Amino acid sequence: MNGFSALLVAQFLSAFVDNMILFVAQAILVRDAFPGWYLQLVQATFLFAYILLSPWAGRIADRFAKRLVLIGGNVVKCGGVGLLLAGADPAIGYAVVGVGAVLYSPAKYGILPFLANSDQQLLQANAQVEGTTILAILAGAVAGGWLADHSIILALTVCILFYVGSATLCLGIPSDPYNSDIMFRNAIPDFLRDLSRVLQVPRGRFSLLGTGGFWMASAVLRLAVFSWLPVAFGIRDNTTIGLMITLSGVGLVVGAALTPRLIPVGHTIRVIGCGALMGSCLLLLPWSPGLTLALLIQTICGSFGGMYVIPLNAMLQRVGEQTVGTGKIVAIQNFAENTLMLVGVLAFLAASMTGVPVVWSMSANGLVLLLIVAKLYLQQQSCRTNA
Repeated sequence: MNGFSALLVAQFLSAFVDNMILFVAQAILVRDAFPGWYLQLVQATFLFAYILLSPWAGRIADRFAKRLVLIGGNVVKCGGVGLLLAGADPAIGYAVVGVGAVLYSPAKYGILPFLANSDQQLLQANAQVEGTTILAILAGAVAGGWLADHSIILALTVCILFYVGSATLCLGIPSDPYNSDIMFRNAIPDFLRDLSRVLQVPRGRFSLLGTGGFWMASAVLRLAVFSWLPVAFGIRDNTTIGLMITLSGVGLVVGAALTPRLIPVGHTIRVIGCGALMGSCLLLLPWSPGLTLALLIQTICGSFGGMYVIPLNAMLQRVGEQTVGTGKIVAIQNFAENTLMLVGVLAFLAASMTGVPVVWSMSANGLVLLLIVAKLYLQQQSCRTNA
């Protein structure tokens, strides 16, 4: 198994468990009679870990060999699952898993430019990583829902075993060049300076806003499905909800496969168009009169989402390679994305607690993404005018 293949399989296992845990947490909340809105709070603690630790995560990814950072991230995730096994509050256990994910993500994406020899190879590598991740989301959602319905202890045990397997596979990833001169004393001011530097680059601003909007919309949709499906179609068990969530992931796999063929490198108008179509699907989804149409819209939405976010990821990685470093740029990306995701989740939490119907919250989610895409279009036109 070569280094890139080892990365793909390790990423699959780690992402598989990342997506199982939300269903296990939901099962624990139901078992222990937590209030209905607590799942949004659990998700918020995970996102807050990303935001809080972003100034250090990128430095760690660039300071040490990225395969070692990947291993460390999996070990921390195991600790979070162990807390859930020990009976800790799901918000605390999931937050620790979030800490592991913070460490893992910059190393996972930051090593891709080292493994790719051209922009086209980098785009293809991103498509393969995203496709593998989405497959893991599909399988993790189904397995997490099914296992959580049958045995919470068994589900958490599977989580630990898969994280250990992922860490072991990371040993097969080649050691990339790292910068042992990187220090951690001034991480916060240096992070803010790096963020400012990236924002000064038009492609940096464009890709950060674009990917942030995508993940904000995706995070809100994923949580909303837990509330919407029981109201719209009477679906309440975790197994069926997990199967429903996989449909947008199926679309994302299709989008990831089509991206290198349909979206040439640097073709931002097509990227913007795919984002607009994704936002339109999100706007229409909650008003679907029947389950079959809802499933179709979910799948189409995921396809456009894949063709929207993958080119933006590749664009941002090249910006990072040319400015602040590949590990730091992913930490900056995580900071931007998770800040927007936290805003979206907290807004959805507030709407849920104040009795706003979930169909209106879901439509507002699609409208916000459309506004972000409109901003991207105006920014792209401004850059063309000034060129």
